[in-house]
Amino acid sequence: MFAREIYIQRRERLRAQVQSGLILLLGNDESPMSYAANTYPFRQDSTFLYFFGLDQPHLAAVIDAEEGTEYVFGDDPTVEEIVWTGPVPLLRDRCELAGVRETSPCDRLGLVLNKAAQEGRAIHFLPQYRAENAMKLEPFCDAAVPSGRLIRAVVQQRSIKAPEEIEQIEAALDISRQMHVMAIQMARPGVVEREVAGAMEGIALSHGVRLAYPAIFSAHGETMHNPYYDNVLAAGDIVVNDSGAESPLRYASDITRTIPIGGRFSQRQREIYSIVLKAQERALSMTKPGVEWREVHRATAVALMEGLKTLGLIQGDPQEAVAAGAHTMFFPCGVGHMMGLDVHDMEALGEDYVGYTDTIRRNPDFGWRYLRLAKAIEPGFVITVEPGIYFIPQLIDQWQAEGRCGQFINYDKVQTYRDFHGVRIEDNIVVTADGCRVLGRPIPKTIEEVEAMASM
Repeated sequence: MFAREIYIQRRERLRAQVQSGLILLLGNDESPMSYAANTYPFRQDSTFLYFFGLDQPHLAAVIDAEEGTEYVFGDDPTVEEIVWTGPVPLLRDRCELAGVRETSPCDRLGLVLNKAAQEGRAIHFLPQYRAENAMKLEPFCDAAVPSGRLIRAVVQQRSIKAPEEIEQIEAALDISRQMHVMAIQMARPGVVEREVAGAMEGIALSHGVRLAYPAIFSAHGETMHNPYYDNVLAAGDIVVNDSGAESPLRYASDITRTIPIGGRFSQRQREIYSIVLKAQERALSMTKPGVEWREVHRATAVALMEGLKTLGLIQGDPQEAVAAGAHTMFFPCGVGHMMGLDVHDMEALGEDYVGYTDTIRRNPDFGWRYLRLAKAIEPGFVITVEPGIYFIPQLIDQWQAEGRCGQFINYDKVQTYRDFHGVRIEDNIVVTADGCRVLGRPIPKTIEEVEAMASM
C-alpha cells in the first residue's frame, strides 16, 4: 500500500467533489472458475484500490459526503475459514493502514443503505461490471443508473498520475522488459507460441505479480486481440508480442514489440516496420499538454499513409486518404489509450467519460469509433502509443468488393500483402509539462536492436 495519508487525501478530494449523499464503493468478491471453491486469482476493483488500498475480497465502503464519516464493511475470518486461508490480519488493522477507523460487518451495509434510501438521500455508485455487485445494489437503488457526478469525480482524480503511481508503472515496466527481452530471444523456428507466452507469464509470477491482461503473442498479428497460442513459429514469420505485467500495487504496463523469427526481418517486413516506427515517432513528437489526442491519432494515420504510398499500396494525397477513412483498412484501431490501475484505464466507468468531453464526441465511423482517448491531454496522463499496420484478408476482400476508397487504395498491390499479417510497436508515456517521457528502461525497438537481440 501507499502511505495512509495518500488514501486519506484522495477520499477527501472525492468527498469535496461529490458534496452530498453517500458514496458507495464496492470491492470485488472472488469469482469461481467452475465451482464456488475453485476461484480465479483475485483482482480487486481498481477504484476501490485507488481510494482504500485494500486488496482483499468481500469488502465495501461508504463515505458520507456531508458528515465526512467513512466505513469499511467486511468480516474477519472464522477459525474454520482460517483452516483454508491461513491467518489474515483483522479488518480494523488493515483499514488503519488506509486511514479508516470505522469498520462494520458486511450485513450492516444493507441497513446503512436502507436508512439512506428511506431518508431520500442520494446513494452515489459507479457502473458495475460484475453481476454479483450489480445485484447487491438492486434492493437500495436503481442499479442501472450510476452517478454521473461520482464517475466524473473519480475520472478527474485517477486520470492524473502522482509520482508514486508513476513509480509503480515503471516497476511493472521493469518486469515487462524482462518478459519482452526473453520473448525476443526465445522466439525461434520450431517454437510453439504457447511456450513463449507461458514463459512470459512465469516471469511475472516469479516477481509475485500477474499479467495486466492476457498476453497476445501471435504470428497472426493482424488479429489485434488474438487469444490463441497454437502456431508453430517458422523462419520468416513475424510475431506480435503485446504483453505487460502488473506492479505489486496493481498498476499496469502495456508493451508491444514485433519479432522476426529467424533473427532478421525480410525486406518487405523491414519496410512496413519502418513505417510503423516512424509513425510512432511522429505521435511522440506531437504529444504535449493541450493537444487533442484525436489529432495525434490523425497525424499518426497520415504518417502511415505516407509510408504505404512509398510502397505503392496507397495513391493520392495521404491527408485526403485519411479524411476519407482509407487508413482504417490498415489501422482500424486507436493510436493509444489511458493506462493506470487498469490497462485500459477506467474503461469500466465508461470511455466517453474518460476519453471524451461534452464537446469532443466519439466519431462513429469504422476505425475512429475504437479511439478510446480523443480529448486534450494533460500533465500526468499516462498513455499508450501503439500505431500498427494490419493486413486483414477478410477486411481487404470486403472493401475491394464494395469499391471502398478505391481512389486511394491500390487493391491489386494490397492483395500481394494479404498474408503479411501485422506489425505493432507500443510504448507507455507520461505527459509532462512540456512534452512527454517514455516510461521504463528501453526495450529493443529499432530494427537493428530487435535483430541483434533475436540473433543472440
